[in-house]
Amino acid sequence: MDAPDQEKILSLTSKTRGDQAESLFSRARTQSMSLSRIVSEQDAASQAREAKTARLRELRLEKEAEHRVAAAALAALPKRTGKR
Repeated sequence: MDAPDQEKILSLTSKTRGDQAESLFSRARTQSMSLSRIVSEQDAASQAREAKTARLRELRLEKEAEHRVAAAALAALPKRTGKR
């Protein structure tokens, strides 16, 4: 083998390794971006769920307070006697 052939082989393997490295880097970057997107979506879903839970809790507490007021009002009414 003479020197020019050897240079061709070395440049081909170097180019192939560079392509492989580029491919691996690209794949890793894509996976990282996908993971970031998934985490972001999960955070958004979690925040939405927490907001909905807080809103529903407030509504439930308001309803319970209204029932307590209504029960107290009924208890304050004069009681009927059993005779008519």
